Amino acid sequence: MADEMKKSAGGNDVEENKLWAVLGYLGILCLIPLLGKKDSPFAQYHAKQGLILLLGWIVSWIPFLGWIVWLVVAILSIIGILNALGGKMTPLPLVCQYAEKLNI
Repeated sequence: MADEMKKSAGGNDVEENKLWAVLGYLGILCLIPLLGKKDSPFAQYHAKQGLILLLGWIVSWIPFLGWIVWLVVAILSIIGILNALGGKMTPLPLVCQYAEKLNI
């Protein structure tokens, strides 16, 4: 299955854009691959998920509830970074359904 995902994104695309994809999970830096790598399906996939997580980071400023949101977003960001470094386009739970709807 992972090989199919790599083929759908293009093997060269994955290898050339891993670091761009990682930027997608580092808060506001998700805008860099989102706007700068429009030709890379791999970088766009991870940047869109990162953009949804950025909204979670913003919500995490709410007292009490924010701690739980912060923990969930931090865990999902780490998973996303590991997926990007591994060359995988694995959907993140709670995030992917919204990220797929983004047309940027």
